[in-house]
Amino acid sequence: MANSFPNAGGPNRGSYYRRTNNDPFASIRRNHRIKAPQARVISPEGKQLGIMPTEKALQLATQVGLDLVEIAPNAQPPVCRIMDFGKYVYEEQKKSSHSKATAGKVKEIEFTARIAGNDFLTKLRHAEQFLNTGNKVKLRLKFRGRELAHPELGFEIINKALAELASMGHPDSEPRLLGKQINVMLTPLPANKRKPKFLRPDDDEEDIPDDSASSADDDGDDDEKA
Repeated sequence: MANSFPNAGGPNRGSYYRRTNNDPFASIRRNHRIKAPQARVISPEGKQLGIMPTEKALQLATQVGLDLVEIAPNAQPPVCRIMDFGKYVYEEQKKSSHSKATAGKVKEIEFTARIAGNDFLTKLRHAEQFLNTGNKVKLRLKFRGRELAHPELGFEIINKALAELASMGHPDSEPRLLGKQINVMLTPLPANKRKPKFLRPDDDEEDIPDDSASSADDDGDDDEKA
């Protein structure tokens, strides 16, 4: 009698049932999955509770309605923290999503060697808006005509801008003169360390006119100008 299932018992059997776990948090041991007999335990507030039997640590976590999560499995003994694991996963996913949304975006602010004081402050405010939303900002100063004969004037303006924006971002390198322009890239500081000096309460990145600000991906497209 012909076999109605030619692959039955063959090398590919079970391949249709193979599953791949793409959950990046699946490998984090927690609660009863923690096998070490002892653990160095950290409280939800970050306080060191010392080394104790894992079972006791799990009881402490259960008493406050939280999870015991292994955060340093290679330590001796492993380090575990009492926390809300579901909330931790949510916050990490939220951070990752925000990073992917802003990754590769570069905003550009353009200066001139003879920029007026009011225009200079406007450029700084726009730069703060971009940095405050997590974007990298490229400062560019273009020399016109014979202005290139005095590059020190351009560097003075760029360095002044960097000093004014130091509470929002840090330069990736020193300003450099390339051809007829000075360039420097700014990376935003962590959100909790940013201290705007020029932003107004109602400022929003979308309020910047199209002809005064721009963005570009890191793939080499032209950056927008401010």
